[in-house]
Amino acid sequence: MTSESVKETYALIKGMKIRGAGRIARAAAATLGSLAESSKASSARELYEELKSAGEVLKSARPTAVSLPNSVNFVISVAKRNLEKGADLAGMRDAISDAANLFCRTSENAIKTIGSIGAKRVVDGDNVLTHCNSESAISILSTAHRQGKTFDVIVTETRPLMQGRMTASILSRRGLKVTLIPDSAARLYMHKVDKVVVGADAVASNGAVVNKIGTSQLALIAHESRARFYVAAETYKLSPTTMLGELVEIEERSPLEVVPSSWLKQNKKVKVRNPAFDITPPEYIDIIITERGVYPPQGIVLLMKELYPEPDSITL
Repeated sequence: MTSESVKETYALIKGMKIRGAGRIARAAAATLGSLAESSKASSARELYEELKSAGEVLKSARPTAVSLPNSVNFVISVAKRNLEKGADLAGMRDAISDAANLFCRTSENAIKTIGSIGAKRVVDGDNVLTHCNSESAISILSTAHRQGKTFDVIVTETRPLMQGRMTASILSRRGLKVTLIPDSAARLYMHKVDKVVVGADAVASNGAVVNKIGTSQLALIAHESRARFYVAAETYKLSPTTMLGELVEIEERSPLEVVPSSWLKQNKKVKVRNPAFDITPPEYIDIIITERGVYPPQGIVLLMKELYPEPDSITL
């Protein structure tokens, strides 16, 4: 039986009350940690099976953001190793809780480190464009600003849920000079842009990046305008299953995020599509900035092999 905390976290992630790849990954890990502490399991084996079941529920909430299964798989892999070593119930509880806390700390530290590394790419006088609401992209821009660099930021609204408005508000409150534009105005403004900095929901083994819908168009326009295109991604956003030939599933969300139900009723013959993500090919990406350093897209597979000795486990 699925616990109430797992159901609640699933609903919050599914309904985008918790949004952003890093945030949903930390929420899932923390929920598994809490489950271990509150579980009524009578043995280590029973707790492990309960954890696996809860993990499957959480992973199904958002199919594209690979950070979610990676965080769940990390906690479960730690539990599995402890079970195989003969841990008792109390030991399993502690191991799972520690693993969940470790993932959350590592995630938060990764964002800070990416900020420090990426800020080196921002210089005085830059015009930087960003899309959606990426913690790592925000970290880069905020860190560069704290270092005293003077630059302007252009933020796309990111329809249909307008996550770009959140980013614009955050950066403005931190003292950055921000201009918010409609997504459709990106090409008009791109001639002013020196660098584009975006986040990622998944990075494939060939260096292709899955991110919020509209990212690939920005990459194409940036390529046309000779603006640098940077992706900021924590290493737990790498998709190890793509090394085995699997594709990243692109989530399609409700048409009600695009148009109201009244419009749908009046236009029943119109099909409304709402893909949440798109794929940016590696040839349009200059670098991928991770907490482990800066990589060309073509080199990301080497990092993936190092961090994911097995497709269902990650080395933090």
